[in-house]
Amino acid sequence: MPDLGPDEVVEPDEAGTDLVVVTGLSGGGRSTVARALENVGFYVVDNLPQALMLEMAELAFAAGGAARRTAMVLDVRSRAFSTDLAGAVRALKERGFSPRVVFVDADDEVLIRRFESVRRSHPLQGDGRLADGIAAERKLLVEAREQSDVIIDTSHLNVNQLRRRVEELFGGEDSRRLRITVLSFGFKYGLPPDADYVLDARFLPNPFWVPELREHTGLEEGVSSYVLGQEGATDFVATYAGLIAATAPGFEREGKRYLTVAIGCTGGKHRSVAIAEELTSRLTGMRLSAHTSHRDLGRE
Repeated sequence: MPDLGPDEVVEPDEAGTDLVVVTGLSGGGRSTVARALENVGFYVVDNLPQALMLEMAELAFAAGGAARRTAMVLDVRSRAFSTDLAGAVRALKERGFSPRVVFVDADDEVLIRRFESVRRSHPLQGDGRLADGIAAERKLLVEAREQSDVIIDTSHLNVNQLRRRVEELFGGEDSRRLRITVLSFGFKYGLPPDADYVLDARFLPNPFWVPELREHTGLEEGVSSYVLGQEGATDFVATYAGLIAATAPGFEREGKRYLTVAIGCTGGKHRSVAIAEELTSRLTGMRLSAHTSHRDLGRE
């Protein structure tokens, strides 16, 4: 193992050192994210104190091989050693590493249901209620959430959907490219908290009011053709595809690796789904790394 002096900056070789830091709310899905990262070839270190993050990164760099892809998972137990996750990430960057911080989140009501289903108390609950523990943890994690590279809201994701999302983000392709998630959603279920852009497809006629289309979805040809055939639909897609393509190089230069483009309609079943699929097709045709995710499809 090479001896790295206190002022020496690590220079990753051509393959680079791929570091991922996973944190977020207890009950949000960190364990599922960790298993998914293992599935795509990461060496995962769970419950690592922030104070040891730099040492772990240097060990991974020195070891080479499979260890060059290392994920460090932190939770409230880790924060007993240090509450300054942002400072630990800055220390990694000062040493020449480029960690990607993943923050898993979920609505309070969802977290409460998850804890109650397994009959566990929250780690920060003490003698109070579950809601008190969740609120205390949110307060601790404000800065970590703000400085994360990607936020995954697991409120409406099952285990398999969360695993697929992580594998899409971290598997296979060049990890340094901007990766675009085109997310359809229903406004009646709330705005996606992780969206960078929010587009509104409700200016288009709603297939819900067409009896032969009502029970179908935007993934099906009949609905897709109806939506995209409406006046302004293709211009809408082309305009935003051009905007995203024009800004993508700038995002990459600034070090942003993940972009979520959320497209909403009333229920997330017809218009937003069809538009999301078409926008993704346009973006991939422009040689951008894009995939679709349909948050509310099937909820009705």
